Amino acid sequence: MDTINIGLIGFGNIGTGLVNALNQNSALIAERLGVELHLTRIADADTKRKRDAEYDPAILTNDANALLDDPNIQVVVELVGGLEPARTFVEKALRNGKHVVTANKAMLATFGGELWQLAREQGVALLYEASVGGGIPIIRALETGLSANGIKKIYGILNGTCNYILSHMQQDGRAFETVLAEAQAHGFAEPDPTYDVEGYDTAHKTAILASLAFQQDVRFSDVFVEGISRLKPVDLENARQLGYTVKLLGIARRDDADGRVEVRVHPTLLPQKNMLANVNGVFNAILVEGDLVGQTLFYGRGAGQLPTSSAILSDVMSIAADIARGVKATTDDRLRVKVGEKNLRPVSELETSYYLRVSVEDRPGAMAKISGVLASHGVSINSMLQSGERREGKAADVIIVTHRTREAELQAALQEIAATDVAKDKPFVLRVEEDL
Repeated sequence: MDTINIGLIGFGNIGTGLVNALNQNSALIAERLGVELHLTRIADADTKRKRDAEYDPAILTNDANALLDDPNIQVVVELVGGLEPARTFVEKALRNGKHVVTANKAMLATFGGELWQLAREQGVALLYEASVGGGIPIIRALETGLSANGIKKIYGILNGTCNYILSHMQQDGRAFETVLAEAQAHGFAEPDPTYDVEGYDTAHKTAILASLAFQQDVRFSDVFVEGISRLKPVDLENARQLGYTVKLLGIARRDDADGRVEVRVHPTLLPQKNMLANVNGVFNAILVEGDLVGQTLFYGRGAGQLPTSSAILSDVMSIAADIARGVKATTDDRLRVKVGEKNLRPVSELETSYYLRVSVEDRPGAMAKISGVLASHGVSINSMLQSGERREGKAADVIIVTHRTREAELQAALQEIAATDVAKDKPFVLRVEEDL
């Protein structure tokens, strides 16, 4: 077979990038594969808008089913995004015996278990390198390069928008809202940034990584999620003085004793010497620890037209290479995820140290009441400082760093503190990660 026919569903930003990447490197890809990749049909709801790419307008249709039912198309690339109709398109493609490549992290984090199973049943491939980390080859690394390892933990900076905001808040001392507006002006943040800044994008990616690394059916709904919108410049400055940097991390860890997996996303205090603490701007990085290899770090651009297209094309080329050799292209099953099988550790059982910012009425006895509540719940104070000028009768931010304690006990203490007559606002919490 001299040509592999591809159908593309979704001709937005990433779809345009994919067409440009194919145009740019088609000769290189054909040389390495021994076959040509031919974009046979594109389906998109909007057939009128001119894209910034060279393509034959005759192959563009608003009927995705025409593409999915075309017997000449062997590989379908799904770039619609979201849950529906993306899931319906992918299911139909798989049932029609077509291989599927997708960048859709939300769909995989919600329905991945069933879709991977369907691909196995149909004897076709469902590949998703671009769903996590943009151009960073983390999925294939877990499936192949690190597949001899028992994975112990994964820590990821998985959202460039959040990393840009936190980096500039740290460097410039500016407020979240100011840096967010700048990120939007530069095109690094969406007009509605909720999906990114509240941690949902990172949670989708963390669920996918956890599913693959630990071979458990981890879904988005299983991930504990907190975003970065409540962070203030004072938190990042206090963290710096304490020897930490704040990053939004996706964390997946497996307990060797009982096999339980914890999956969580939240802004985290990292020691400044840690490799992840020094990843700045829009860049992503993923630290993976295996029992044989130890720690490895994957770094690069986690988004953008061409980096994401690089990952999509790597999947298409993998499928095409198998077809060209006469080998049945399927999803790699070395790290199979079984639908419904999971053994998760609730975040209430997390044990770590904590950074607390408590807005307290500045009057005699106020801090004694706060520390008394913490002590009554078994929360031990490691260090404490007051942020800002003291003015009796006014609210003052008190910063507390605890010794290691359980999340459940800390949350119970914070709930009680919030109900006291000296606390002026809900206490703000950051978790500390020392054991990377």
